[in-house]
Amino acid sequence: MNQNEIKQDSLKAWLLAARPKTLTGAAVPVIIGLALAWVDAQEYIANVFKWPAALLCLAFALLMQIDANFINDFFDYTRGNDDIDRRLGPLRACTQGWVKIDSMKRAIALTTCVACIVGLPLIWYGGLEMIMIGILCVVFCFLYTTHLSYIGMGDLLVVVFFGIVPVCITYYIQLHTCTWQVFIASVACGLVIDGLLIINNYRDRDNDREDGKKTLVVEIGAEAAEWLYLSLGVIAVLAGVVFWLNGHILAFLLPFFYLLLHVLTWQKMRHINHGRELNVCLGETARNMLVYGLCVAIGLLLL
Repeated sequence: MNQNEIKQDSLKAWLLAARPKTLTGAAVPVIIGLALAWVDAQEYIANVFKWPAALLCLAFALLMQIDANFINDFFDYTRGNDDIDRRLGPLRACTQGWVKIDSMKRAIALTTCVACIVGLPLIWYGGLEMIMIGILCVVFCFLYTTHLSYIGMGDLLVVVFFGIVPVCITYYIQLHTCTWQVFIASVACGLVIDGLLIINNYRDRDNDREDGKKTLVVEIGAEAAEWLYLSLGVIAVLAGVVFWLNGHILAFLLPFFYLLLHVLTWQKMRHINHGRELNVCLGETARNMLVYGLCVAIGLLLL
């Protein structure tokens, strides 16, 4: 894309800064959590599923993802990590000059506040403990980019905040409980989404090593990272046996379609190995994540 085609601080510039393709990572855990809650809610005499709470969970997750993207864009630019000549990933708004630095600061503050306002009514549905959950989401949203991603904590945070927290909390808000099956499903979801971080860090491993950024990929090496990427998908799908044990065999079987796509992306990843061409695998991984979420949700709802 030609930089001159993007007017500074325009709607198009902000849409690019929000990184719409990454929003699947925020939506999928909520979708799975809601599907699990919907199925279990049918066991009650009264319909206890709360649609307003469901929409608030989804809106909060999407806003926090956009906020995280803005924060990442801003701090990577100020650290000098998004040098135009060295960057291998998709173009970033601050580095390209699409968004002014001061505008990005204000956008981060605004998005954080709006996310908190949207999440505030969840106290009514989930209790005062939702305040602490919201605070943790905001704090780690900042800590990830500014510190934790530099010391190899990124993958753990993805499993926690893109798996365990959104799936379990979404379920808890609906039914005020959380089962061990839901917890396993949440971990599986986190593993699937962590594949996006693995492929991103796999592409950037040489630059990260030079910058002193100790990602998991840098620590274990490229070949081990390739097998880790494959393993994440395999383990997540096999963990779906908990759905089968609960009588939802389609929720176990349908994700094997995701696994097929995952394996194909893994093979492409190993073949390309280096450079900007790996962005194709990044896009496919985002697609695969959505496929996984839809397969699990549809499988739960159908049988």
